[in-house]
Amino acid sequence: MAKSIQYLVIHCTATPEGRDISSDDIRRWHLSPAPVGRGWKQVGYTDMFHLNGNVERLVKNNDDAFVDGWEITNGAVGVNDRARHIVYVGGLALNGKTPKDTRTVEQSASLAKYVTNFHRRFPRVKIVGHNELAAKACPSFDVQEWLRSIGIIQK
Repeated sequence: MAKSIQYLVIHCTATPEGRDISSDDIRRWHLSPAPVGRGWKQVGYTDMFHLNGNVERLVKNNDDAFVDGWEITNGAVGVNDRARHIVYVGGLALNGKTPKDTRTVEQSASLAKYVTNFHRRFPRVKIVGHNELAAKACPSFDVQEWLRSIGIIQK
């Protein structure tokens, strides 16, 4: 049974600054069996924001206020059945180890447009960074501070 969306979770791909990746990379990392991937049945994100700002749909959904079984992505343990997960390419410094906000100007603009539109459509959905749900650095920036900077005040 479909559940109401409660969270929009923002992630990073945890890849070095400036290194673009493809949806095939994400699928391999998430769907392939170990040791290559995680062996999941579904990727972790609905939409991916490329370095050039293009947004790519990874998992089809019907864009309503509910998460149907076929729309569930594996972004954060415990909330996947009531969350939509999105990801920007990057999140690590050039050394590939240190968390860093690597969003390009284009990614930032696309992400702001997407999140603002999402919030307008679903104002009750809590927008969070992955690090607000799990002990992780992802998405390598303070989502709540960023939301305020783009004019989104959550209740």
